[in-house]
Formats: sequence, structure tokens, C-alpha cells
Amino acid sequence: MSDAVNQVLIFDTTLRDGEQAPGFSMRLTEKLRLARQLDRLGVDAIEAGFPIASQDDAEAVRVVAREVRRPIVAALARCAPKDIETAGAAVAGAARPRLHVFIATSDLHLERKLRITREACLEAAIAGVRLARRYTDDVQFSAEDATRSEPEFLCRVIDAVVAAGASTVNLPDTVGYALPDEIETFFRAVLARVPAASRVVLSAHCHDDLGLAVANSLAAVRGGARQVECTVNGIGERAGNASLEEFVMVTRVRRDRAGYGTRVDTTQIFGASQLLSRVTGEPVQANKAIVGRNAFAHEAGIHQDGVLKDRRTYEIMRPEEVGVPRSVLVLGKHSGRHAVQRRCEELGETLSRFEIDQVYRRMIALADEQKHVEDGELMELVAAVRAEAAGTPAPRRPGLRVVGGTALDGAPPPPERGYGHGV
Repeated sequence: MSDAVNQVLIFDTTLRDGEQAPGFSMRLTEKLRLARQLDRLGVDAIEAGFPIASQDDAEAVRVVAREVRRPIVAALARCAPKDIETAGAAVAGAARPRLHVFIATSDLHLERKLRITREACLEAAIAGVRLARRYTDDVQFSAEDATRSEPEFLCRVIDAVVAAGASTVNLPDTVGYALPDEIETFFRAVLARVPAASRVVLSAHCHDDLGLAVANSLAAVRGGARQVECTVNGIGERAGNASLEEFVMVTRVRRDRAGYGTRVDTTQIFGASQLLSRVTGEPVQANKAIVGRNAFAHEAGIHQDGVLKDRRTYEIMRPEEVGVPRSVLVLGKHSGRHAVQRRCEELGETLSRFEIDQVYRRMIALADEQKHVEDGELMELVAAVRAEAAGTPAPRRPGLRVVGGTALDGAPPPPERGYGHGV
């Protein structure tokens, strides 16, 4: 959407919260590569790290701030002078620097973790924002564990940090405890009870402990939030954060219901997902929405037949919209003749009806043995059928499980599946 009123800002925290997940740490050069991809993706802000955590983290923030010029580059800091000074120095070279300061506001965190009173928390929040403003006019304040905080006290904190100079107030569901209806009500209540909140950008940061991070982020926007914190592939602490690709594609595919959009170039989504997987060595689960291996893959014969006739029968978005080259018809034991014929044609082989029948039967037998049939194996089956018809020896490679229509263990091919159902 072009109207700025209907835009939701995307604050990407892959390089900070995402990297905190076990197995997802990145070297400086890898962070820079990913930051450049996030720039191409079109996110509004990149949280580059937590500078006080280590010299390497501080240096990574400095490099990203210096090299990536279009988006806001943010650094995280606790509401503590040393944290803020270190973070301020790290983003000093950014074209658009932001300091993101935080302190917990729930009684549980105050009493059991920080061991301070509410009043001490309030004073630290105000002092943190004021100190951050010495480094930049763009200060974001986060109330850690906001959704489990006592409402009246939380509202006092929000009012105070806005008065101190915060321009964005982030209200995290830190442990992924809230439900969507609660999140929407929560944000509406903040706007109703804190007049100053309407003068700043309210932000949502939802974790996925109950699998609701994206749903809660959408609910937060319905409640008045205009920035969503998220990560590529949904990585992050414990069960992860709201998935950037899922949130963005909901706003694109269901714009009629969402009522808002983002500035993200969705054709860069798959590239960002794949780069993150390569950099961290952590694969995306096969059935992950939008970017998983199976997101645009079809094996069931009835589905394959529908997609071949009109992709809209089983796809609500085009793979090209998110940068996936094309839909994939997976050849397996549930596939139908149409999928086998189409794949052969894509590989340059036009088969007769008889050949299709024979290749189909053998492909099903092979798929029963090894789940999926690759292109090379399919071509060997085609060659075997044609060799048999010509009365010549069938070509075979070591390890091929089906020769001449019979499984090597002597069992005949299984009966056809899906025949008579448009496949």
C-alpha cells in the first residue's frame, strides 16, 4: 500500500534476537551478508546486535551501521549507562541510528530477576531513555514481559518514557503467553489509558512458545501497533519470534482483511531464508509456511492434476511472489500420470500413452522403495521402457531398485493409485 497510514513498519531482529538461539550464531562477515540481504528485502529497521555482549558483537554492529545505509540500524542496550554508551558508539556511523533500550516491567521479573522495586524500574527507564537521546533522536524503549506486567504500572512507564523522549515503545509478549484476543485488547487499552502513546509508534514483539507469534502480531496491529518485530524463518529465543515471511505474506495475500501492508519486496523472501540457512547451517523445516521445501510442492495426484490445470486450485499465492522459482510436482507414490507426463516433457521427453502407463507403474514401484523419484531416475525408467519395447537390453545404473517393471526383490509393481480421479 502506498498510503503511509496503512503501512506497518518491519523491524527485523534476525541479527540480534535470532542469533541468540542455540546454533544460530554468526560471524561478522556473515552478519554483514545477511544485513545486505535484509536491505534488499526492504525491511524498515535492522537490529544489528547487542554491543555490550561482546567486542565481536559491538564490531558487527559498527560494520553493519557503516555499510548498510538505507534502513534504520538499531543496537540493543539495557537501561544501564555502560550498555547505552557502548551501543551509542556502535551505531554512531549509521545513516539512521537507533538505540533500543529495555528493562523488564513485570513484577515477576522485577522481584525474581532484577530484585528491584517498581519505582527503581521507572527511574531506570526514564534515565535510560534520556541518556540514549544524547546519542540519537531515534530511541526505542521496550518493556520486557509487558503482557504479564501490572497494567497500571506499565501505563505509568509508557507515559514516562514518552515524556523522556522515546519515539517508539515496544511492548513484547516475551514468553509467548498471550492469546490473539488478549493482545488486541492489550494494545487498545494502552492507547486508551495513555494519551501520550498516540504520539509515538507502538511496536509488537511476539514469541512463538505457543505457536501464536504471527497471529499475535496481527492482533497487535489490529489493536493499534504500527511496528512489528520479527525474524527471517522465525528464528529466535526458545521457539522463536514472529516469522517475517509469514507476517508479510498475510498482509499481501489477505490485504482485503488486513487493511495494511509493508514495504517489503516479497520476491527477496526466499533468498533471505536460504541465505540464513546457509550461513547458520540450520535448515528450514520442510513444511514451513512460505519458505519450506514443501510450501509449493505437490505429491498427491489429485492436487497435481488441479495445479497443472490452474495453480489457484491449490496455491493461494504464486511461488514467484516470494522468490521461489516455481511450484514443484514431487514424484512419489501418491503422484498421478499427469505429473509424470509433465515432468518428462519438462526434461525433453514426449511419451506415448503406452509409455506413460509403463513409466508410471515403475515410478510408483520405485517410490514405494525410496519415497521420491529424482529426475535422473525417471529418465532411466523411460529408457528402460523404450529399450524393452525395442527388444534391446535395458540400461541400468547401480542401485536402481526397479528394472523392467519388476522390483528387484521379485515383487510385482503395486496397483495403480488414484486412477479414475482425474490423475
